[in-house]
Amino acid sequence: MEVPEARTWVIFYLLSFVVLLVATFITSQNDGQRWISLMLIIVVVGVNLCLLISELKRYQQRKAFMHQMSRFDETGTDTDSSGRRW
Repeated sequence: MEVPEARTWVIFYLLSFVVLLVATFITSQNDGQRWISLMLIIVVVGVNLCLLISELKRYQQRKAFMHQMSRFDETGTDTDSSGRRW
């Protein structure tokens, strides 16, 4: 993960933490509003899970691409019949 991506993730998780604190505060204040806090928690956990899965898929694709490119370099297909590279 590059540095700019890490900054985005830090901001995202700080905002998620604030939402969870608000949900805890709502739960402790009034019993009638527990559905709001439960909805906030479900949304935050769901978004975090979706982003984590998409980040893992992107990492797998990047790893497969790098593996494919390293295999391409080993085959030596960019040489002509006399053995010179072009």
